[in-house]
Amino acid sequence: MSTTMMRTRSTGGGEGLGEHGDDKGHHDDEHGHHHHHADEVFSSWGRETPAVYTAEKLEGILTALDSGEYGAILRAKGMVPAADGTWIYFDYVPEEHDIRSGRPEVTGKLCVIGAELKEDKLEELFQA
Repeated sequence: MSTTMMRTRSTGGGEGLGEHGDDKGHHDDEHGHHHHHADEVFSSWGRETPAVYTAEKLEGILTALDSGEYGAILRAKGMVPAADGTWIYFDYVPEEHDIRSGRPEVTGKLCVIGAELKEDKLEELFQA
């Protein structure tokens, strides 16, 4: 199984620089409060997988993400092959998720975004 992770960050200053032209990725405002960019607070866990899932299995996985056991999950999405040859797409935000059929892909993809992610537990949870 290979790992695929991607992060993007927009900046308010010059290309590749923080809001005040520095390259620190954070700054203090005029009141002395320290601000963080999203990539300092949130992380992502992603996988490509050939594993086959059922809608019921994904329903259980997405419901489990609400438990807090896997970190503070803000968003999850993916597409995975189903046993009948179709593909299952899913989207998750806290306490709400959607599972539907989608167009075929070459390989399944999973992505989870949040804070304090427990990657080893996520790996176990998404085992088909």
